[in-house]
Amino acid sequence: MTTVKAGVEYKIEYDDKSFLLDEKKFNLLTYINETESITEAAKRCSISYRTALNYISKIESSLELSLVNTSKGGSGGGGKTTLSNEGLQILKECKKIKAIIELHNEANEIEAEVIEIDDDKNIMTLKMNNILVTIKAKPQYIVGDKILALISYDNILVMLENHKTSIKNVFKGKITEMQLKNNKIRVKIDIGIELYADIGVSAANNLEFNLGKEIYVGFKSSSVGTLKL
Repeated sequence: MTTVKAGVEYKIEYDDKSFLLDEKKFNLLTYINETESITEAAKRCSISYRTALNYISKIESSLELSLVNTSKGGSGGGGKTTLSNEGLQILKECKKIKAIIELHNEANEIEAEVIEIDDDKNIMTLKMNNILVTIKAKPQYIVGDKILALISYDNILVMLENHKTSIKNVFKGKITEMQLKNNKIRVKIDIGIELYADIGVSAANNLEFNLGKEIYVGFKSSSVGTLKL
């Protein structure tokens, strides 16, 4: 099972079936897990109980699974609703992807395709337009998979020359945009794809950065986060 955030939606894939889980439905699952009550979870989401049941029904019918388990209380009531094992798994994966997105809040997001996997070297090659990027291999991917590559602005090294380095991904490009952001200079570089990088103001001055200047950018294979599309 995989999830990916697309706008404000999480694409859930389960046994070759898929469903787009938006933020409100994600919150509903979170609150059901916390309160063990659909009624209370609906209140926290500011939706009606009937709407909550409709959300649950749509997810269950789309993925062909049971999302919740409901148990009735005794004569005094006190029944509860909990997420099923499948529901817990879906919630867990969504939280994982949400954490990755938040971690890479300021990151280049580039659609790519896995074109080669070298198990001996534990690396795989991604194609981004006509650019080939090497990253660490990940067991959930196979050749042909479409993914979203995330590269933090802070993880991109900017150089005037192509120095010999252990960094596997080094590309020549041209500065197309510069702006001051949080006491740093954010530069946009065209290397065949557009990348943003953040550098210190003094470093930018020392390197005499300006629009149109040709530079080199590099990033480590381990600094690329990925999500399956």
